[in-house]
Amino acid sequence: MGVDDISISKAVNSIIENTGGLSLVDGEEVHTIALPVAGLMSDLDCESIGMAYSTIDKKAKELGSKLRAPYMSLSFMALLVIPQLKLSDKGLFDGKSFQFSDLFCE
Repeated sequence: MGVDDISISKAVNSIIENTGGLSLVDGEEVHTIALPVAGLMSDLDCESIGMAYSTIDKKAKELGSKLRAPYMSLSFMALLVIPQLKLSDKGLFDGKSFQFSDLFCE
């Protein structure tokens, strides 16, 4: 999670370095929860992950996020089954017609 190109690049690079996870960038400081199991799960105990998630969630809100659950909101944006237009790694997906959109493609 970041608010400018440099922050977002740092967050994405941290996720790549950790083979998956959640990341937040605050200036030069990068906060990451590594999720190395298939890029979605952790090999740590649930208490450690819960504490780390609470910390990064709180930090996102301190930095100005108005979302009740910023990371969950970002996660659901990628689900292609939710109606309307979604962004995926394969492009724009139209949930109503259930097909990838050629909108903006050349």
